[in-house]
Amino acid sequence: MTQEKAEALYIMESNTQRNQRIAKNTVLLYIRTAFTMLISLFTSRIILNVLGVDNYGIYNVVGGTISMFSIISGSLSGAISRFITFGLGEGDLEKLKRIFSTSVNIQIGLSVVIFILAEIGGLWFLNAKLNIPPDRMYAAHWVLQFSILTFILGLISTPYNACIIAHEHMKVFAYIGILEVVLKLLFVLALYLSPFDKLIVYSALLFLIALVLRLIYGIYCKRHFEECTYRFEVDKGLLRKMTGYACWGFLGNTAYMFNTQGVNIIINLFFSVALNAARGVVTQVEGALMQFVNNFMTAITPQITKSYAAGDKSYMFTLICRGSKFSFFLLLFFLIPVEFEAQTILQLWLGIVPEYTATFLKLSIIGTAVVLLGNTGLTSIQATGNIRNYQIVVTAVGCLVFPLTWGAYKIGMPAYITYIIYIIIYAILDWIRLLFMRKLLDFKISMFMKNTVYPILIVTIMALIVPSLIYIGMEPSILRLVTITGVSFITTAISIWVGGLAKEERNVILLRVKYIYRKNKDD
Repeated sequence: MTQEKAEALYIMESNTQRNQRIAKNTVLLYIRTAFTMLISLFTSRIILNVLGVDNYGIYNVVGGTISMFSIISGSLSGAISRFITFGLGEGDLEKLKRIFSTSVNIQIGLSVVIFILAEIGGLWFLNAKLNIPPDRMYAAHWVLQFSILTFILGLISTPYNACIIAHEHMKVFAYIGILEVVLKLLFVLALYLSPFDKLIVYSALLFLIALVLRLIYGIYCKRHFEECTYRFEVDKGLLRKMTGYACWGFLGNTAYMFNTQGVNIIINLFFSVALNAARGVVTQVEGALMQFVNNFMTAITPQITKSYAAGDKSYMFTLICRGSKFSFFLLLFFLIPVEFEAQTILQLWLGIVPEYTATFLKLSIIGTAVVLLGNTGLTSIQATGNIRNYQIVVTAVGCLVFPLTWGAYKIGMPAYITYIIYIIIYAILDWIRLLFMRKLLDFKISMFMKNTVYPILIVTIMALIVPSLIYIGMEPSILRLVTITGVSFITTAISIWVGGLAKEERNVILLRVKYIYRKNKDD
């Protein structure tokens, strides 16, 4: 299929149809998330209680050490997702088959390299540098081995997951996501009953879950997508393009890993595994919230790339603005109750609350909100394939979190300072990203400010007023938590409707509600 034919087919599909597909996929993903979040929050409490604070901290820091290899894998994974989605937008099946097979072979080769590096470097770092209690070193070594294997399974799964997202078969993520949390629930029960070392058993069970999911995704893709037929071939032209794209993406991933897992190691060196446990709890909550918000991003991301591939920049720009705005609004429903009642929420959820957890959580969610503002812009820049200069600048600025955190700890500043540094740096990166979008896509920054930033500021201020008054007027208690949570949900929803949605967006929602009402009435 020629590029002209692909563009014609894409344009024939109306924006309304594309929006409906995004909405449908988002709903499917939210059904999955509602279930997974409830189970995940429940299992997290049990895991923390069964493992204990120190063991939980050990898993977080050792597993995080292996996760740092994603600075290599993440860049290639991003390249694979981009090329598969772009290829689907072009409509060339043979090219898609070459992209898929080349991608699988790249990931297999990368898995071998990472396995060797992780065994050598990981063992040295664990024994020589990490602050692990001597009586837990044996278990920490097992955690390292299972973390390596789990990580490699994730690598090999990347091309298959990318195909599912590119084809927008989000229901499979919903079903498999529910299966994943059910397995975790069963394995938590096994962990509780196990007579063996809890930390080792926990690591082994996570590996088994990853293995089961890998097999399911592989079988699904082979049965539903023609391009997912593995052939032992490497298209040298595609390999050069993918690795070139990945090399520049590697820079951005390097900055992110230093700012997350790297900082986790710094905290371990300056403080203790107890604070790693606090950071691990926060990462769990942040991950659950990001999963909730990223359902919308997962549904919208393929459309941004396909719009660019088909030459429909107008629709692409609309998705960029709406994606950032709606992502923030979704997070705001959770952000307000957490900012006011983090300590009470953690106490009810965990029972045992590691020191600094509440402060870490409040700042972490603000940082997440800042990152969300730039996600759709990042997707649009990646769609162009012209990411060299962007990655150089973003990496140079983004990497500042790591040395600034080190310096802050050296002069005796508190552990939570790293989150404040992170928020400031990533706010700067959001602005840098807009400048590159203007250069690469002729995107107007004023459009983003008008359609995204201003509505977000208005809605946030409006939604905070009543919960703030309740927080000031009531003593800390479960009643205040329930009151603030309920009121903030109502005020956030009203604020979004009044100050966050454009007239066109409100009309679309009203028409959709009327359609559902009439359909149910007729039935």
